[in-house]
Amino acid sequence: MSFIQKDREENSPYLQLLMIIFYALLGLLVCIIIAFGVAFAIYGKELFSNPDALQFTSIEYRPIFQLFLFAQSVGLFLVPAYLLSLTEGRPLNRFYGLKAPSIKMIGLVVIIMVVSAPLMEWSALINQKMALPGFLKGLEQWMKESEEALKQTTLLLLKMDTIADFLLNLFLVALVAAVSEEFIFRGAIQRTLTRLFRSSHAAIWVSAFVFSAIHMQFYGFLPRFMMGVGFGYLYVWTGSLWYSIIAHFLNNAVAVCQAWYMQRNNIPLTEADNTAHFAWYGYLISFILTLLAFQIFKKQAK
Repeated sequence: MSFIQKDREENSPYLQLLMIIFYALLGLLVCIIIAFGVAFAIYGKELFSNPDALQFTSIEYRPIFQLFLFAQSVGLFLVPAYLLSLTEGRPLNRFYGLKAPSIKMIGLVVIIMVVSAPLMEWSALINQKMALPGFLKGLEQWMKESEEALKQTTLLLLKMDTIADFLLNLFLVALVAAVSEEFIFRGAIQRTLTRLFRSSHAAIWVSAFVFSAIHMQFYGFLPRFMMGVGFGYLYVWTGSLWYSIIAHFLNNAVAVCQAWYMQRNNIPLTEADNTAHFAWYGYLISFILTLLAFQIFKKQAK
């Protein structure tokens, strides 16, 4: 007689996708309510009497924005990934693959992020030149207005006057975002889509599309989509979510460090946009080196 309990079969991928959506809405609602309660405990009635408090446009009330951003990352991304593994009765580390990363493979991830930086810049420049046909000018105008509003919010978040601001942004923008987004997009969604499509390639590209689209940054869609594809292959080839988390963290951390450096040297953050730092052959070299680095990573992963 065997007392070893075997894992039951997982729910269908269709049901898992529905559970991910439900858990995301539930997690977001609960975390936002908690964040609102914390903000009310700190600011009291001022939270309602001052219209700037919840509009995320004033540096005075930026801590509220940071609090809600943290709640969104955890509730919308991390909670549903955890609840899905809990529902399926699998430990988190085995369900998503959290095998400890090796130093050599981490080094290869760093190399990939370095050599692909010019390629990402090129894709961003191409994306920013996007123009819709005449009959969609209304949509294009709305997209530009939304992009500008989001840019102003990002500039508010990245305004760092002290080292404490810098470290907080490294934690919030780089670490929390990397961990939570990789758990949901590469872990939960890509894993479920792989079962649905029976193709890891299709799952990678579709989950990367969702990853980029959900950020609602139309003029940054292409580079984020390409990063999502790259993160997806890092996950598939190694079976460990840590490598995509590390790559995601490095990408976000570089952006935070760049913003910190520019402010320390009185360089407007807007100068980082629409600026080409490489000649055309620099982008070509980056493309070749990126493919080569991915091939080496894939070979070493096997």
